[in-house]
Amino acid sequence: MKNFTKISLIISTYNWPEALRLCLLSVQQQSLLPYEVIIADDGSTSQTFQVIESMRAMLPVPLVHIWHEDDGFQLSKIRNKAIAASTGDYVIQIDGDLVLHQHFIKDHLEISRRGSFVAGSRVMMNAELSQKMLLKQCPKIATFQSGLGNFCNRVNINWLSRYMADRYKPGNIYALRGCNMAFWREDLIRVNGYNEHFQGWGREDNEIAVRLMNSGISKRAIKFGGIVFHIHHKEADRSGCKENEQYLLQALEQKSVYCQHGVSQYVETFTYAAENRIELAVA
Repeated sequence: MKNFTKISLIISTYNWPEALRLCLLSVQQQSLLPYEVIIADDGSTSQTFQVIESMRAMLPVPLVHIWHEDDGFQLSKIRNKAIAASTGDYVIQIDGDLVLHQHFIKDHLEISRRGSFVAGSRVMMNAELSQKMLLKQCPKIATFQSGLGNFCNRVNINWLSRYMADRYKPGNIYALRGCNMAFWREDLIRVNGYNEHFQGWGREDNEIAVRLMNSGISKRAIKFGGIVFHIHHKEADRSGCKENEQYLLQALEQKSVYCQHGVSQYVETFTYAAENRIELAVA
């Protein structure tokens, strides 16, 4: 176990406080806790702020709230701000509509390796199970519970996870999901984080993978471990995806290793705030 590694868990969210609370309860029950939890809040209302405040006393690690005003789907921007605010060596990135398997953090740490980033997968819950879990606010899920899909994605087998890490679609930039990824922070800074030209749903996670891989950072997969259960909801508006596809194509054609409009614009501000213990959370 790599006990020396400080893990920053970044959770992106937008106006779904019930799901976020359930997600944070699953963080609380991790067999290995992260060094810190950072909420990347893309402009939620005060209800989300209240959930975060109520959870602070329940989590035995720092819980940081990074917020900006609601200006449409700005996931790349709020993730960059959260990355800039992070103080760990290793960044695990999830969404706030997930329930984590008890060994999620532990599994990710075991599969981490310098010179690589990790792409995970997810298990889908149906609407009925999702509603029950949101009402009960209990994050425990059994492997064979009814209402779950993606059977192979919900099985936790450590030796098989290690075996598959460099064998499962290593060069495929589409075989990943931004809701379950992990990076060394220094690698994110090197490629300048997420490209903020991406607005609206889609492809920002694939594009950052392109720049990381073009920089010599290999892609690993976490299968049969690092399990997340996705709470059912309506699909996001994908009207901006066509434009985002063009930005991805541009990164591929130009063999990009860096984006101009990325995390660098926030690093100095958030580093100063962390060193001086200034609270940057905004309700």
